[in-house]
Amino acid sequence: MAHCIVAEAEAALDREIPVLDKGFVRLVDYLGGDERVVQSARVSYGTGTKTYREDAALIDYLLRNRHTSPFEQVIFTFHIKLPIFVARQWIRHRTARLNEISGRYSVMKDDCYIPATEDIAVQSGDNRQGRSAQALAGDEAARIRASFADGQRRAYGEYRTLIEGGLARELARINLPLSLYTEWYWQIDLHNLFHFLELRLDAHAQKEIRLYARVLFDLAKKVAPCSCASFREHVLEGVRFSAAELNELQKRLGKGDGAELTDKERERFEEKLKPKNKTAEF
Repeated sequence: MAHCIVAEAEAALDREIPVLDKGFVRLVDYLGGDERVVQSARVSYGTGTKTYREDAALIDYLLRNRHTSPFEQVIFTFHIKLPIFVARQWIRHRTARLNEISGRYSVMKDDCYIPATEDIAVQSGDNRQGRSAQALAGDEAARIRASFADGQRRAYGEYRTLIEGGLARELARINLPLSLYTEWYWQIDLHNLFHFLELRLDAHAQKEIRLYARVLFDLAKKVAPCSCASFREHVLEGVRFSAAELNELQKRLGKGDGAELTDKERERFEEKLKPKNKTAEF
């Protein structure tokens, strides 16, 4: 099978794309692209045997019908710098291979994340795991940012003092904050990257990891644009209905009797019917 070279992806290799205040994502390498998905699906040899339009239609069919294995043939390797608290969310996705910088072998850099003023908010009243959409007033946000910076400065200063005093690196690091940046190489196939993006581009995901997910999606589009277009159409901007929700939809279309939804079920159903923002998140 011929090696797939994608011109736009080649141009994106080794470019550090900034994320947050000190982080970045860099596409180190890729294997395959849309052509590889098509080759794998057709078990063909060499370059594509169909037209671009037919190839795009096949990719769309595969993704729409959840034929996932051809997408596993496309592989990405990313170099990512991210805060440790984001890394702890990220690592929940166990379908990738990674190698992370180790504080046992290396002295950690004095790089910590401080949220921008507009990102500092109180706990949401209706979301147990997230912040309110309303940012705090400027003076209060500035006070909190200063508090973050002061705590980080003290923690890192104590860490360096312990290191310079000869304490083992593996012990000196244990009081470093979750805001400290770490780095890793992260390798994942396109199918599992799509699963990561489905969850981490969702509006309910924490903003910091959403920002990384947007960059990953932008880079994936350079490698496999047709696959990403189908993913956006059927997953990011599509919805799935439960059996009860489908019955309710059929009732509204005059094609069934419907089913009684609880208040919470009706709330979720109505949310699915709202127009999605097709530009802001992706």
